[in-house]
Amino acid sequence: MVVFALAFAGAAARGQSAAEQGPKKGGNEIQVWTGAGHSAFNGAGATAVWNAGLRYGWILTNARGPGVLRGRFEYAVDAIPLYLIFQPQGVAYGVGLNPFALKWNFDTSGRVAPYFDFGGGLLFTSSRVPAGVSRINFTSGPAIGANVGHGKAHWSLEVRWLHISNAGLADGNPGLNIIQVRAGLGWFHRKE
Repeated sequence: MVVFALAFAGAAARGQSAAEQGPKKGGNEIQVWTGAGHSAFNGAGATAVWNAGLRYGWILTNARGPGVLRGRFEYAVDAIPLYLIFQPQGVAYGVGLNPFALKWNFDTSGRVAPYFDFGGGLLFTSSRVPAGVSRINFTSGPAIGANVGHGKAHWSLEVRWLHISNAGLADGNPGLNIIQVRAGLGWFHRKE
């Protein structure tokens, strides 16, 4: 709710227009980010996750759509070299790769621009996640957030539902459902 309030309040905020600082068709997004969260419902409980990664995205469209839904479509890839999963049986260390993230960057005239993101990929860990299940898992989930522009750079803050599961490849598949808060520092770039 806070992210949505900031996003819509930002539409009236003063500053550079989104056309000057935001994503543009043919441009790219480069971002470093970190996130943390805790198991929320269903699946294995008493588990926390902290991760950090790099994102590279391609802005595929010009602004499209009606009214408040108007935005630009972005495809991105996340490399996650640092994944820590805190389970009752100990910490599992891991690395991940999300080969797809589909992101809708809403078009606003202010410094705050909301977005919706859905992505997924692979997670490899030093010990079984959830405990006793699998060292190879899949990750997926949606996120809602906002980019706050500062010249060529932008900060992002989002809330993500992160699902970690072996998709039935091993016996037992309780999975993990994590509510995660993720913050990042990014740059929209376009060759002129």
